[in-house]
Amino acid sequence: MLRRLRIENLVLVREAELSFGPGLNAVTGETGAGKTIFAQAIGLLLGAKTDASAIGSAGAEAYVEAELDLPAGFFDEEELSTLADLRPEGESGLVAARRVFADGRTRAYAWGRAVAREDLAGAVERLVAMSGQFEQRRLARASYQLDVLDSFCGTEQLARRAELRRAWSDLGAARRHHEELARDAHAVDRRLAELHALVEATEGMTPGDEDELRTRRERLRHLDELLAGASDAALALSPEEGEGAALLATRAERAIAPFERIAPELGASAEELRDLAVRLGEVGSDLHRFVAGLDAEPAALEGIEERLQSFADLQRRFGVSSYGELLARAEAAREELDRSAVDGDPVETAARAVAAAQERVEELAQALAADRRANASALADAVSAELASLGMGAGEFLVELREREAGSTGTDAVAFLVRPNPGLPFGPVAETASGGELSRVALALAAVAGGETLVFDEIDAGVGGVTAHAVAATLQRLAERAQVLTITHLPQIASVADTHFRVAKIPGDPTHTRIEELDELLRREELERMAGGAEFIATLGGQAAQA
Repeated sequence: MLRRLRIENLVLVREAELSFGPGLNAVTGETGAGKTIFAQAIGLLLGAKTDASAIGSAGAEAYVEAELDLPAGFFDEEELSTLADLRPEGESGLVAARRVFADGRTRAYAWGRAVAREDLAGAVERLVAMSGQFEQRRLARASYQLDVLDSFCGTEQLARRAELRRAWSDLGAARRHHEELARDAHAVDRRLAELHALVEATEGMTPGDEDELRTRRERLRHLDELLAGASDAALALSPEEGEGAALLATRAERAIAPFERIAPELGASAEELRDLAVRLGEVGSDLHRFVAGLDAEPAALEGIEERLQSFADLQRRFGVSSYGELLARAEAAREELDRSAVDGDPVETAARAVAAAQERVEELAQALAADRRANASALADAVSAELASLGMGAGEFLVELREREAGSTGTDAVAFLVRPNPGLPFGPVAETASGGELSRVALALAAVAGGETLVFDEIDAGVGGVTAHAVAATLQRLAERAQVLTITHLPQIASVADTHFRVAKIPGDPTHTRIEELDELLRREELERMAGGAEFIATLGGQAAQA
């Protein structure tokens, strides 16, 4: 659904911001007011070529921007992968834009980021179908005709088709994997040997080994400093000869202990000195034990260095940058070896995967083909009936199916053929129907198969009277399940629109065009004008009364 369209300085339109609703949206206005500028704006988003003549007088550039809703899975198609990579996180819609510069160059944008014009047009074309040259291009595309037939078949067919697209992708991946393995069978043996070597080389290694060795190495490298510092501290607390801090604390406690009875406030100090003497003695003992233990460790430094060097050698050998990555790679190697032990020869396993994927593709393609053949005639009959109500009563419509090479959409090619007049041969729709007839064919297809947002610029060309009412009824029925935008001069169509916009030319220097949404009062005035004006309507009313 097209939610919003912004137009800036495009031909006569200085600035317009239009919000479209679901259902039928009509654009009307006097002849020459600039209704075609609306179609031109959408055409730019669909990839239409243009030049500097499209730029209005209000600035040096022209700009068109649209905000479109996206259906689920829209970016699953490979052709849209370029845009999918640019999609901002959390963005649910597509913001498409096109800018025209003063030298005639143009630039396309998706979510404000520059993209190729063809990529943007390919995405918008899947969301918006427009009459005219775009209709002819779209109806000539075999993939679009297949889309219409599958939509007519129903939701189960569309789900099956999406599943086939995934299965086809899986088949391609399985084939590539098998080809890689089969191309060099010795590579498999080399791979397994490398995995075994990695597992064996890291046997018994645990995540904390490297950190522990580095800590011990640092300690041994500073052994002399540790020994001197710890020895000094131990002697200061409890020397073998003389008085240390522990003994001094004991002496201080004994000096004040006799006076605790006559000076109770000394009791707290005496208690702290007793505790301090005990703690200092314990710390001194710990330091003596630490110093004694250091004497046995200097020779271990060489062994630690060798062990750490072996870790570094393994990291270089197996192409990793850290000890942790080495262990992670070893764990992955164990898992791969376990799988290979269960699965057997990798080439044979890959071949079985290809066969299974091929079988799934064929199963889905056959189901798609059966449903298409079951519904082709019904689609042709339904379109023919719609065409008859739209003033092409003599026209005949045919859906032709033929087999083609298997692909992501199955093994069927579809061709829509039309015979506007009896006696003539059937021909491809895009080559046989005139401009006005193409629009009616597109309307008939949409009416029976649904689809994207539809924009009609020539739907009422050469239409009047009863046919005008039929066209209006078809558009109204279509608008119940799809968004429709139509540029029209027929009051029969405008009167049934859910949202009504008017294009008006504003005199001035220079003259410009305004596009506005109409409220109920302005809409009645516009419908009255389209019907011939108040005087003409009054005349018709008088004639009817006389009759």
